[in-house]
Amino acid sequence: MCAKQVKKPGEVETTGHEWDGIRELDNPMPRWWLYTFYLTIIWAIGYTFFYPAWPLVTSATQGLWGGTAAGNPRLAVVEEIKRFDDANAPIKAKLVAADLNAIATDPELEGYAKSAGAAVFKTWCAQCHGAGAAGVQAGGYPNLLDDDWLWGGDMESIHLTVTHGIRNTTDADARYSEMPKFGVDGLLEKPQIAEVVEYVLQISGQEHDAALATAGATVFADNCAACHMEDGSGDRAQGAPKLTDAVWLYGGDRDKLIETVTYARFGVMPNWNTRLSEDEIRAVSTYVHSLGGGE
Repeated sequence: MCAKQVKKPGEVETTGHEWDGIRELDNPMPRWWLYTFYLTIIWAIGYTFFYPAWPLVTSATQGLWGGTAAGNPRLAVVEEIKRFDDANAPIKAKLVAADLNAIATDPELEGYAKSAGAAVFKTWCAQCHGAGAAGVQAGGYPNLLDDDWLWGGDMESIHLTVTHGIRNTTDADARYSEMPKFGVDGLLEKPQIAEVVEYVLQISGQEHDAALATAGATVFADNCAACHMEDGSGDRAQGAPKLTDAVWLYGGDRDKLIETVTYARFGVMPNWNTRLSEDEIRAVSTYVHSLGGGE
């Protein structure tokens, strides 16, 4: 039986908790900590009264200083954005009304479109196409700096692609094409896939097995030429890439080509007409067209 602990004069009280003879002392919090804690409570209450704080169903409490920009930093930002939008309204209207191919002939309009388009690109497009628009081959994101375009690189084509997107299910006018899964769906046997890959390596100027490439030419003609054309030059109307150059969206070495033929590729680009205004779409189209690969 444990002996009852006798509290000595001046000894700190305990919380009543004890583990294996170790008692928990009930030491008071430091005064500076308590004062700081009380101050934060007072500050929080004051903030609630003076600044927008509590969200409601369709708005939020405005606070005593919430009605003016001077007392509401958020409102000040909103008013500043509106000021710039109002100032740019005439040039935006001019951009929307202009013929796409005539934008480049108007220095003022082209300058605004490129500047605004660069901002749109960095906000919405750089995540996939890269900050410099060079694309990311590993993810199948096209390089926008060269003149190799799946769906066309003139202003109308770029504008249409940005507006409706590629192979998405949210826009009925999205550009759409689908490559068959030749290996997965059993359309080609593994030896045939190996043959047609060697043929693609041949027409793209890479090292290849000549004997397999000869057999692969027949496989290509029977299965691939309908989209990629008989000479492998591709078809922009279908989004079928050119196979005779060194530009590859997913990689053009033997292993990558076998993977592509076996499993196919199906890159998706969202339609931006639900997130960007028409002037923003035209601006970013102008910016992309001006990067060096526009036609």
